[in-house]
Amino acid sequence: MITRIVKMTFAHQNIDCFKEIFYESQKLITAFDGCIRLELMKDVSNECIFFTISYWQSEEKLNSYRDSYLFKNTWSKVKPLFSEKAMAWSLSSDHLK
Repeated sequence: MITRIVKMTFAHQNIDCFKEIFYESQKLITAFDGCIRLELMKDVSNECIFFTISYWQSEEKLNSYRDSYLFKNTWSKVKPLFSEKAMAWSLSSDHLK
């Protein structure tokens, strides 16, 4: 399983727009082949910082999503709302066993 964490920082005036895009897209993303779950979290000390945490069956499934129209279309709407460059990590615990 792959855990994908994306940190996004928004201008304060863009937060509501981001949330609207996220909640419209969440069902489509979670229905994407290989997506197990998708969560949205907010930093406790900075209301402009959000994290998406998604769980994928494999890196191949995650990459398939990242190459999809759904991702490209959603990202094209979200990216202009950032006040800082997004950061992302793909994590696996498989090698720790």
